[in-house]
Amino acid sequence: MTAGHVHLPVTGTRRLGMALALIVAFMAGEVVAGIVAHSLALLSDAAHMLTDAAALALALAAARLAARPPKGGLTFGLRRVEILSGLFNAATLLVLSLLVIAAAVRRLVAPPEVDGATMLGVALAGIGVNLLATWQLAGANRTSLNIRASYAHILTDLYAFIGTGIAAAVILITGFRRADAIASLGVAALMLHASAHLLREALRVLLEAAPEGMSPKEIGESLEGHPCVTNVHDLHVWEITTGFPALSAHVLVRPGDDCHAVREDLERLLEDRFGIDHTTLQVDHDQRGRLLSIGERPPDKDKETGAR
Repeated sequence: MTAGHVHLPVTGTRRLGMALALIVAFMAGEVVAGIVAHSLALLSDAAHMLTDAAALALALAAARLAARPPKGGLTFGLRRVEILSGLFNAATLLVLSLLVIAAAVRRLVAPPEVDGATMLGVALAGIGVNLLATWQLAGANRTSLNIRASYAHILTDLYAFIGTGIAAAVILITGFRRADAIASLGVAALMLHASAHLLREALRVLLEAAPEGMSPKEIGESLEGHPCVTNVHDLHVWEITTGFPALSAHVLVRPGDDCHAVREDLERLLEDRFGIDHTTLQVDHDQRGRLLSIGERPPDKDKETGAR
């Protein structure tokens, strides 16, 4: 690990909390309005808002857990809790999109009677609240998958209310009741796209794949480009959490060269060129007298001795 390495702080908890408060307040108002107006549609939408509130609450809890310092056997702390939270929220977004599609198809086949005026009023209020919540999360640290998943939840809600408002206006003007279902299908498509992207990112981290945009082959070639390096093998590049890449490798240098100086050169190269500042490099002298290709492991000395 490079000297003076500092884990990046987790940010966005204050903005997550404010977005959560806005959503919960709007949900409570929608429940009251639904009871007073005897509107099942409003109560159903309030139930949907409850899932958003739960997603934000989970994201907030995960962000606070991830900010805790390493302790005991948790040498990286709880940073990866953010990935688990992001994965869960992305999965719920996927499930919600499928439920919306199912409901929209039923409404296309048999469109129910819709109170366009009530629908428009709730949509306009929802647009205002979700604009505020989106604005809060837009200023948070969206390098975090956890924050991006929460942002996707709120952003798709904003799109949903915009679609609902347009559909309500169409219903009021033309009486075309299927406009509500058509708008819902458009929002569901956006939800599917967002959830698929977030799920792919979360799985990359959990499977310890190289960070997106980083090529282990290119990194290995850059390390072997150092004039003192003869071989790099056992090269691993992965992410502890989003925005926190890590690397380990075994490096062989020419006999007589300063291993410590070479290691420091390589650490600077990794940080400056690839943004990787959490590295574990085992640097040894090469006693074989020949160069190996990238990734080729040196022969096992014990096996060589036994063969002789």
